[in-house]
Amino acid sequence: MGATPGWDPERVTFTHPRGTRGGKLPAGRFFRIGNAVVRRLLRLTGGRLAGLDVLVLTTTGRRSGEPRTTPVMCFADGPGRYLVVASANGAQRNPGWYHNLAAAPDDATAQVHGEMFPVRAEELGGAERDAAWTRITGESSRFTSYAEKTDRDIPVLRLTRTT
Repeated sequence: MGATPGWDPERVTFTHPRGTRGGKLPAGRFFRIGNAVVRRLLRLTGGRLAGLDVLVLTTTGRRSGEPRTTPVMCFADGPGRYLVVASANGAQRNPGWYHNLAAAPDDATAQVHGEMFPVRAEELGGAERDAAWTRITGESSRFTSYAEKTDRDIPVLRLTRTT
């Protein structure tokens, strides 16, 4: 399989490398089935699970060029903006969707509360990332437990609705 058409390795701006330890990276057939079940549940629950908003993120696979859809917890960050966390359950590596967004930050869509729209991704850094992380862990302690599993700095990304 080749790289995604139009993918330029020089354009990759996301900076979080893999760690040296961490939990198991969610993957495989059962993970894909679980994601499909979650997407169906989101239609029934209005986009919320476990008391948190969930965004269905669709990226383009950086190697396959195929659409990849993943439900992720999200946190509103102003009108048309959402924060998402590339925690991967505290795994040693970043999730595939993170790498897909790094390769094509303008080529993604989000579905929130049943509405689908294009988004642009940017990775937060420095004080902006720290403030967002504090807010996120204050709203959901599960992200603190993910950070304790790994030594990598878990990326926080802002998805901004585009027209």
